[in-house]
Amino acid sequence: MDNLLSIVTFTPLVAAAILALFLRGNDEAAQRNAKWLALGATGFTFFVSIFVLAGFEPNAPGFQFLEDREWLFGLHYRMGVDGISVLFVMLTTVLMPLVVAACWDVTTRVKDYMVALLVLEGLMIGVFCALDLILFYAFFEAGLIPMFLIIGIWGGANRIYAAFKFFLYTLLGSVLMLVAMIAMYVDAGTTDITLLLSHDFSHAPLNVLGLNVVGGMQTLLWLAFFASFAVKMPMWPVHTWLPDAHVQAPTAGSVVLAAILLKMGGYGFLRFSLPMFPVGSEIMGPLVLWLSAIAIVYTSLVALMQDDMKKLIAYSSVAHMGYVTMGIFAANQQGVDGAIFQMISHGFVSGALFLLVGVIYDRMHTREISAYGGLVNRMPAYALVFMFFTMANVGLPGTSGFVGEFLTLVGVFQVNTWVAVVAATGVILSAAYALWLYRRVVFGDLIKESLRSITDMTGRERAIFAPLVVATLVLGVYPALVLDIIGPAVANLVENYDVATADFVPGHVVAATGH
Repeated sequence: MDNLLSIVTFTPLVAAAILALFLRGNDEAAQRNAKWLALGATGFTFFVSIFVLAGFEPNAPGFQFLEDREWLFGLHYRMGVDGISVLFVMLTTVLMPLVVAACWDVTTRVKDYMVALLVLEGLMIGVFCALDLILFYAFFEAGLIPMFLIIGIWGGANRIYAAFKFFLYTLLGSVLMLVAMIAMYVDAGTTDITLLLSHDFSHAPLNVLGLNVVGGMQTLLWLAFFASFAVKMPMWPVHTWLPDAHVQAPTAGSVVLAAILLKMGGYGFLRFSLPMFPVGSEIMGPLVLWLSAIAIVYTSLVALMQDDMKKLIAYSSVAHMGYVTMGIFAANQQGVDGAIFQMISHGFVSGALFLLVGVIYDRMHTREISAYGGLVNRMPAYALVFMFFTMANVGLPGTSGFVGEFLTLVGVFQVNTWVAVVAATGVILSAAYALWLYRRVVFGDLIKESLRSITDMTGRERAIFAPLVVATLVLGVYPALVLDIIGPAVANLVENYDVATADFVPGHVVAATGH
């Protein structure tokens, strides 16, 4: 079918429009209908996305399922996926039905909540499928709006502050990206991403405001895109919006934010920074490697000091994204393979951890670690699932968390041994904060009166975690499921990068700066 990607992208948006326009009332029946329609739409989207994955030819490194139509004012609607983006589409379509199912107990403005989630899903899928600069930017920026509303309407006590902080951080970074896209169009004469990937942006030194910019236009474009994607990841030190957003967001918002939205930054680096500005990436790569290593250690230490479960897991996410940026800018097969694998794995593991916090928050209405203890006595099934995802978060061999971290460290070790050594300490620190959290919440005697009547996971909650457990285990035991799909696309990316940077050596940097 020629329009599979459009069907996957716009099914949630059409369902959101139907829900917004035709569903009336706010009684229990209307709320139930809204939830079932949202679940049906996300389920159908997942069903169609299976055909995308089944029809995808992994041995072809280029884009597949291409759609190209002229739109308004000469603009083009271009869609397609390659080995890198197809798995992010699948990650989104797998998780969204689980997110909707996790919202089944929501009673406040249910229709609006479901509309926001459906719109968000369509826009996120659009980001991973768009093959036109303007289309990509439209999807990328529009995704801020439903997430802003989810945090601002259904969040915690400080939700307005967190929502505006999230919105302003990500929007300000993206303004520079828009300026860069305009410059790219002026230079290349096209907004077609497939053509831009083969366009040679100048890397001759430029004099800007009296400063000699090594790498010229490529470095400037790289910095503009970095401003947007670094905030989205988020990288240290522009990560401060994330803990606030996570703590204040409802459970569904936290899951989508951690599991999918953060991956847009990594995907942007892989789609734009590395292939389009290879010389800029080569020049700025060492800086990113050290920023990533610092992020892993610093945010892991900060996580150790948290007394809020969500905030601890949020800082854990920043640390794990450090491995991703490190692997991407190692710019070799193992590093990039590991970065993509880590993003997919983190989607399942972090999503599950935020859902686990949501399970006990729904019962006790607090996320304070000190409010819990001894839950294994009342919630054995919960304790088992929590233990499994804690181990996956730590990177235990046999879980998907191990594969991504190991591959990124191998890739970085080939580029910079000291960065790899510093980053490897993050593995120890992650074990420290994750096991400390688990010990405080689950083990020990059940001495708090408020916990004596707490109930174990319901059948619905167990059904939500089952696919996440299976995915984390299967990818940990058989990582080839992911690596075989991304391998050819990554090999092509790395090969083109090596060719583009082959004649750019540190000596040229010295000559260009005049030192």
